[in-house]
Amino acid sequence: MTDRGLFTVPNAISIVRLLCIPLFLWLLFGVEERMAAFALLAGLGATDWVDGWIARRFDQVSTVGKILDPVADRILLLTAVIALMVDGVVPTWVGVLVLVREAIVSAATLALALAGAARIDVKWAGKAGTFALMFALPGFLLIDVLDPGTGRDVAEVATWIATAGGLVLGYIAVAQYVPIARNALRSGRQTRADTTGVAA
Repeated sequence: MTDRGLFTVPNAISIVRLLCIPLFLWLLFGVEERMAAFALLAGLGATDWVDGWIARRFDQVSTVGKILDPVADRILLLTAVIALMVDGVVPTWVGVLVLVREAIVSAATLALALAGAARIDVKWAGKAGTFALMFALPGFLLIDVLDPGTGRDVAEVATWIATAGGLVLGYIAVAQYVPIARNALRSGRQTRADTTGVAA
């Protein structure tokens, strides 16, 4: 598969997602347009699937994209969960579980990079967990906006199903990364040793 570099449609989508984060915060806190904030956040979450599909379908996978996409996911997820916790629509325990998982992943990623581990590609469980949470988070906002009734009940059930699935998959991914991280660390060390040996 050819590396398409920086200038690809999926990378452009990831950059647009990052640029829309301040707009989401302004809609939520600045002008208090909660339905518009819901629609934007839901749209940004949906594009996480779209950019991956475009990359695979049209052979626009790139090394930059493999880094940019999960970084955009993480920033968007953290911004959304913290903002909605501050707003009060996301239960504190849900937000804490999300933040703890993200802290574990971020700390492990930094530690592995400093230790010279080989790069680890995002796995299905982690990606699916993030996508489920990006469905759930705007769902909490929608529940708060809707009037009591069938529509709100359906939104609440769907939101909690997505929340449970996202949290479970997220922590499953953490467990899956433990042996993968060990192998990446060994591989990185071996590569450095081989390179040093050749240079000598």
